[in-house]
Amino acid sequence: MKSVRLLLTSLALFTLAAVLRAEPVKPTPAPAWKLKDVDGNVVSSDQFKGKVLIVDFWATWCGPCRMEIPGYVALQKKYRDAGLVVIGVSLDQQGPGVVKKFIATQKVDYQIVMGTDEVVEAFGGMDAIPTTFIIDRDGNIRDRKVGAEPTEEFEARLKAFLKN
Repeated sequence: MKSVRLLLTSLALFTLAAVLRAEPVKPTPAPAWKLKDVDGNVVSSDQFKGKVLIVDFWATWCGPCRMEIPGYVALQKKYRDAGLVVIGVSLDQQGPGVVKKFIATQKVDYQIVMGTDEVVEAFGGMDAIPTTFIIDRDGNIRDRKVGAEPTEEFEARLKAFLKN
């Protein structure tokens, strides 16, 4: 996690001034991953085959990340029956304790896992957080967003992948 810490330190300042970049991407197979949740249980990308995933790299100290979380909670509630799953990948340096407390106070009800250097690299590295991916039912990355965005705008792009 040393390189993630250095990356996050430099990204903290950049994130505050980051301009949103949201773009559909050429369908690319999403990396497989196994990460621990805040209770130490292993969560694997294999558990979500056939689902549409929002994979959001974030941290509790990141203002734009925090602003988007209520929208992700609402999206999962709205589209759960259509096969949507939201996964938050926490890049917090202080460990799962601070994340667990945040989840409880903010009433985050979607899956949160603790990120690693390897997973950050597997997803192509991060310019800033939040960095969010839409992964289709076939396991392909279809959209990458860097920075915060109004939920309605993100939802408009997401809907195309929920129809299948």
